[in-house]
Amino acid sequence: MRKPKKPKISVFLHHPYCSAHCAVSIHEALWKKYNVELFQLQDLHKPKTLRGTKIILFPGGAGDSQKFQRDIVPHKEPILEYMDKRGKYLGICMGAYWAGSLYFDLLKNLDAVQYIKRPRADVRRSHGTTAEVDWLGQTTKMYFYDGCAIVGNGRSNVIATYKNGDTMACIQNRVGVIGCHPESLRSWYQKPFIDPFWHRGHHHKLLLNFTDMLMEV
Repeated sequence: MRKPKKPKISVFLHHPYCSAHCAVSIHEALWKKYNVELFQLQDLHKPKTLRGTKIILFPGGAGDSQKFQRDIVPHKEPILEYMDKRGKYLGICMGAYWAGSLYFDLLKNLDAVQYIKRPRADVRRSHGTTAEVDWLGQTTKMYFYDGCAIVGNGRSNVIATYKNGDTMACIQNRVGVIGCHPESLRSWYQKPFIDPFWHRGHHHKLLLNFTDMLMEV
């Protein structure tokens, strides 16, 4: 008897905006339960790219709204069409910013803003480190690199908060956003000040659970 097909997750790869390093890490975290397929900008215009996709996922990377407008906006229609057909979006770090008002504008009465500039933020510099988060009542140190906080008065299912109380991860309708990097690998922690906080794969389980929750929306 054939095994049931794994649900398809399409991960956008457009280095450095959505980096290869983050995309590979996401595959490592999710492949056992999901069919994780990478696609690039030119693939968006091929009908089969998003066919059968349960979640379109945008990973972390580097970029700003000006570069997004220049490089991504001319190609965004297939993504918006996918969402209009009740598709699901998962954004991590840069991908979470992209759900905000300066990018795809998918969040309702919520926005993604720099956590390091928020009142009482426990991280104030843009560099690879860890941030303390409360994930469904469990406190942990999660890899962080200038990730976003989700702010505003829109309703959402809050999954995790930063130390200052700002939302770090939430699901609103069919959009899931995560400011930190639960997909992080052992190699990301090769610095003395963050090495003690290597999660030994536990954060992969949190990301998998988050993905499962988004799938059920």
